[in-house]
Amino acid sequence: MSVSAWEVVIGLEIHTQLATKSKIFSGASTAYGAEANTQACLVDLGYPGVLPVLNVEVIRMATLFGLAVNATIAPRSVFARKNYFYPDLPKGYQISQYELPIVEHGELFITDAEGKEKRIRITRAHLEEDAGKSIHEGLDGSSGIDLNRAGTPLLEIVSEPDLSSAKEAIAFMKKIHTIVRYLGISDGNMQEGSFRCDANVSVRPPGQEELGTRAELKNLNSFRFIEKAINFEVERQIELIEDGGKVAQETRLYDSDKNETRAMRSKEEANDYRYFPDPDLLPIEISAEFIAATRATLPELPDAKQQRFETDYELKSADAGILTASRATADYFEAVVAASDAKTQLAANWVIGELSAALNRDGLEIDNSKVAADALAGLLNRIHDNTISGKIAKQVFEAMWAGEGSADEIIAAQGLRQITDSAAIEAVVDKVIDANPGQAAEYRAGKDKLIGFFVGQVMKETQGQANPGQVNQILKDKLSK
Repeated sequence: MSVSAWEVVIGLEIHTQLATKSKIFSGASTAYGAEANTQACLVDLGYPGVLPVLNVEVIRMATLFGLAVNATIAPRSVFARKNYFYPDLPKGYQISQYELPIVEHGELFITDAEGKEKRIRITRAHLEEDAGKSIHEGLDGSSGIDLNRAGTPLLEIVSEPDLSSAKEAIAFMKKIHTIVRYLGISDGNMQEGSFRCDANVSVRPPGQEELGTRAELKNLNSFRFIEKAINFEVERQIELIEDGGKVAQETRLYDSDKNETRAMRSKEEANDYRYFPDPDLLPIEISAEFIAATRATLPELPDAKQQRFETDYELKSADAGILTASRATADYFEAVVAASDAKTQLAANWVIGELSAALNRDGLEIDNSKVAADALAGLLNRIHDNTISGKIAKQVFEAMWAGEGSADEIIAAQGLRQITDSAAIEAVVDKVIDANPGQAAEYRAGKDKLIGFFVGQVMKETQGQANPGQVNQILKDKLSK
């Protein structure tokens, strides 16, 4: 089997839970983690005689997303009933959008495997309500239904089949994830189900225009599992075709324990759902004034912010990409830069390096950092003015993280001020050279790498407080004589 002998075609359907406080058609709370069935009102439960009332905030959020991806915002869109029976769908239908979605014909750009920019078309983004959740574990052979999630607002974002590999699919999905978080329309929490994906995967011989038969991989909620599921499915389909079989159009589930996909049910077509306009909901009519007012609230988006970071702060592209992947991280970095005299690349290195490591170690988001942006700026100022070395700065940072005070307070309390007195450094250098005559002779004979040994000895003698640049220069001067 050779994957390179086949063309992979992937389209994604990304379900993004919108960050409203109440549900799309009722006043019930959308808060996560409540006891089962405590956040489902009569509307969510599908009781006879109750009527849905649209939460207008979802219109603003969907419009904001559409503008962010250069899409068309429909002046008139319609809710439809998508009819199917499932235990966690009390009404027997899901309110969604079909023929007239609120957002159509958008685009995003990703970087492909060759490092080139690739345009991915967005077919549509439509509003719908989420279903409940079936629970199969811990119920002694029975299944339970939790309807807390029923009626939670979703924005389903559908791409064209423009993606050619699992890596491209992940790049596209991560970009959508970043955008919805930048816009503040979703928290994007994949563990809580706020951001999940269905992937339509097919293969075809290179040059063939007709798409192959696709399989839909359902409810994937981690970037790592999505990539593994797509790669497995591609290999499964190629092997099946090369062995003389045919790919069935079906929905498949991914088993992460076994790293395999397995058939769930035959794939439904639109006509299987018997879509028709929901008679209980009026069409959505969006004015040009509403679109203009919403456009005025658009924040600086990730691509534009990354470009600005590269230009204004003269950062490397990779560093600018990391810093702008999260709006909160970008804001923190800019706050550090504003409060610091140090070079912007030094600020970038510390946010990406020491700060990120500490956050990951303690499982914290940057909004809850134990070292505030202005406090980190204070530490960088002491590196910039040679009060402390970069090595000592890491020791100071750990003390700051532990709540021992500001950089200046810790430096004073622990006597960490850097030694910059040339005479004092020369005295230590002379002592080290005198104590190591053999290494000094080898260095003078051409073993230049021994300079590292001497630097290490001087730093040891000064407990890391000697200015490294001065140490290097003084050593080279002394050893060249």
